[in-house]
Amino acid sequence: MTTARYDLPTPDETTDEYWAATREGRLLIKSCRDCGRNHSYPRPFCPYCWSDAVEWVQTSGRATLYTFSIVRQNDLPPFRDWLPYVAAVVELAEGPRLMTNVVHCPIEDVHIGMALEVTVRDTEEFAIPVFQPVPVAGPASLDD
Repeated sequence: MTTARYDLPTPDETTDEYWAATREGRLLIKSCRDCGRNHSYPRPFCPYCWSDAVEWVQTSGRATLYTFSIVRQNDLPPFRDWLPYVAAVVELAEGPRLMTNVVHCPIEDVHIGMALEVTVRDTEEFAIPVFQPVPVAGPASLDD
C-alpha cells in the first residue's frame, strides 16, 4: 500500500509554468496588465480588479520575513526529517506574501524583518521555493 504525500503540490495547466521556472531556480508570480498589481497564489484572474489579463512575471527573489513559527514537532514525512524548521510568511519585494520555509539559518538568528532571498529545496518531483538570509557584505577593501 502506498502512503500519500500531503506535502507535494498538484500541478495543473494554471501552475505548470510556475513549477518549471522553480526547477530552474526562478520564482514567478502573476501580474495584472489592467491594474498593474502583482499577486500570488497563481490564478487565472486578478483578485483585485477581476481582470483575466494576467501574466507570469519573474521576481527579484528578494523578500522580507513577515512572520514565522518554529516547528519542533511534526510526525508527517518529510517534515519529521527537517525538525526543527522555520515555517514562514515572506513579503516579496514585488508585494505578494508567500508561505514558505526559512533555511540555511540558525533558528536563534531568525527574526521578523530579516532580508531573505529565494533558493530551492529539491524533491524527487519538484523544486520548492524556500528562502535563506541574504549574505551580509563585508567591508569594502581599499583595493576595490
